[in-house]
Amino acid sequence: MNIDIGIDAAQREKIAGGLSKVLADTYTLYLKTHNFHWNVTGPMFQTLHLMFEQHYNELALAVDLVAERIRALGYPAPGTYKQFAALSSIKEEDGVPKAQEMIKLLVEGHEAVARTARTVFKSAEDANDQPTCDLLTQRLQIHEKTAWMLRSLLE
Repeated sequence: MNIDIGIDAAQREKIAGGLSKVLADTYTLYLKTHNFHWNVTGPMFQTLHLMFEQHYNELALAVDLVAERIRALGYPAPGTYKQFAALSSIKEEDGVPKAQEMIKLLVEGHEAVARTARTVFKSAEDANDQPTCDLLTQRLQIHEKTAWMLRSLLE
């Protein structure tokens, strides 16, 4: 059935492609955060273990919201490790970094998701796609705030 939501197919495809990159970044950051939650050690263990759990739970909810927006635009959402690896700007870590390095890597990850989200915003705005703009605004607020809070632990 044709989709007639007031956004033409080419615009929907471009937005969905951008959101697929946001989804891949978000899922990759989710995995990294969950990994760090499991493997953090040191004097800040309790604080970081609990904080990372809050972060990965929030990211788990976010991937669903982004994927569902892609589907609402009429396109399949990527959902495999292979697809995420190809689309994500965030790289996996080899080994288990020390706690301070984990924090630094998570700051970089949240900043990367924010940068990716910003690249999609203009296309959504040009298409008068308020739901995507709203979703991206919410994601930007969360990623920028989380990066700031994590960055504060490094000072």
